[in-house]
Amino acid sequence: MQAAIYAPLGFELSRDETRFFRDADPAAFILFRRNCENPEQLQRLTDSLRNLAGRADLPILIDQEGGRVARMRPPEWPAFPAAERFARLYRAAPSSAIEAARSNARALALMLRSCGINVDALPLLDVRQEGATDIIGDRALGSEPMQVAALGRAVLDGLASAGVVGIIKHIPGHGRALVDSHKELPIVTASAEELEIDLEPFERLASAPMGMTAHVVYTAWDPDRPATMSPIIIRDIIRGRIGFDGWLMSDDIGMEALEGDFASRAAGVVAAGCDAALHCSGKMEEMVAVASAVPVMSNEGEARLARAMASTMIEPEPMDFAEEIAKRDTLLALV
Repeated sequence: MQAAIYAPLGFELSRDETRFFRDADPAAFILFRRNCENPEQLQRLTDSLRNLAGRADLPILIDQEGGRVARMRPPEWPAFPAAERFARLYRAAPSSAIEAARSNARALALMLRSCGINVDALPLLDVRQEGATDIIGDRALGSEPMQVAALGRAVLDGLASAGVVGIIKHIPGHGRALVDSHKELPIVTASAEELEIDLEPFERLASAPMGMTAHVVYTAWDPDRPATMSPIIIRDIIRGRIGFDGWLMSDDIGMEALEGDFASRAAGVVAAGCDAALHCSGKMEEMVAVASAVPVMSNEGEARLARAMASTMIEPEPMDFAEEIAKRDTLLALV
């Protein structure tokens, strides 16, 4: 199994993709708006990926947060609220916000599972900071670490209750970045003491099954490399200080925060300590470059992945999508 995650280019696999994915045997796949036409088509696509891999527990990921980050969109699928709605409710009624976030995540998971998707890149545990780039913005669960952790736990629990694995991101925190890492490299100059705020939600949810690194430089820890490329940050902060022992993936290596060609980026994130390199464009020449550079996933990485996906092989208790949505909306209407 290759230490990589790839994305198909369209609504169905091409012959070239079928050959490449069969030969590469990536650890997982990730889907985007370009892959989501309607529920029937999406189920066919996820079935084809699972059949190709020959793994019933194959991770098929998607970024379905709600708000402005949603790959499955109306009218084919319902819209979900941004994280800020739950953060606002938490300030008035914490218990109600936690229950609303849990119901929302459960409904999200029911929608994803119905199309064969079993991993959602949620929750963000980035602590929102005033003056930072809006790339996090209303996607954040708040500006207070304990609140972010409490709502993040509700999201993880809600997803898991319906058989979907959550990913905590962006470790060790994107909330202070002044620029968008999709476009350039953020450099955070906060002290180690100040960064305690950013670490707290990740520490509280260190038992999460999966995590995603941030393409951000933290000068207090490693002034030369972003977290994704830093053995120091992955070993000492993510695995050490935070204590995260789940399956760790990079953020998309196609983002402009990273330098070098795709082969060097992919090799670099795995060498730094990520279990897998995430590649999202679906462009064949880039995927071939990644495949030429990444190794077979480590035994430790395979064990972490197996632990993360074990819950998806257990049929969840019956739940009603409409009931979860109604419960969420009743609670959100409190503010």
